[in-house]
Amino acid sequence: MVPIDAVIADDRAGRMSGAEFRAFQDKRPDHERWELLGGVAMMMTPPTLVHNQIASNLQQLLNDALERHDPSLLAAQRPGLELASGDYKPEPDVAVIDADFDLGQRFVEKAYLLAEIISASDDIAVPGTTHRWIDVKRALYRAHPYCQAVLIISQDRVKVDLDLKTESGWVSSVLEGPSTELSIATLGLRSLVGALYARTPLAPRRT
Repeated sequence: MVPIDAVIADDRAGRMSGAEFRAFQDKRPDHERWELLGGVAMMMTPPTLVHNQIASNLQQLLNDALERHDPSLLAAQRPGLELASGDYKPEPDVAVIDADFDLGQRFVEKAYLLAEIISASDDIAVPGTTHRWIDVKRALYRAHPYCQAVLIISQDRVKVDLDLKTESGWVSSVLEGPSTELSIATLGLRSLVGALYARTPLAPRRT
C-alpha cells in the first residue's frame, strides 16, 4: 500500500493547481475524461465494454442495497471528487454520495464508497514518482475522511480488492471467484462477487 505522505507532493513549476484543472475541465467536451495526477492533467483511456458493464452492475447493486438501508445515499458513476490535496483530482468509476445534489453539479466533497475498475490508464506512473496511478488513488481514497470502503476491481478476472474502515483502522481483503461474498455492512451491501461481472465475457449469458 502506498503511504499517503508519499503521494502528496509540494506545488512545482509547470504544474496545474486544482482550481486551474477544474477551469480546464470546464472547457473540455463532456465525453472526455481527465484526471489530475500530481499536478499534471492527463486524459484517460476510453473504457472497455467490460469496464462499463462492471460499473453499471456495481451501481445497481449498491443502489438496490441503499434503497433498503439508507435512501439518503446513492451510487453514481464518475463523479468528480474534491480531495484535500489540490494536486490530485481523480474521477472514481463508482462512488456512493449524498442523494441530495443540485442540477448541473459535477463534483462532490463527500464520498462514502469509492470504486475503481482497473484500466490501462491506471498502470501509468504518477509524474515525479514511481507509484502507479491506481495505487495512488487507493491511498487517496483511504485518506478521504468520509470514505468507509474502497473497491479495486479487476476486469480481466473475477477479483476484487476490498478495503473496509473499522474502528481500529483499515482492513484489506482479496475476494476471488464468483461465489465469494462481498459484504459492506455500513452500506447494506451483501452480494456475490460474480454479480459484478454479470453480462460480461467472464460470466456470459446462457443462450
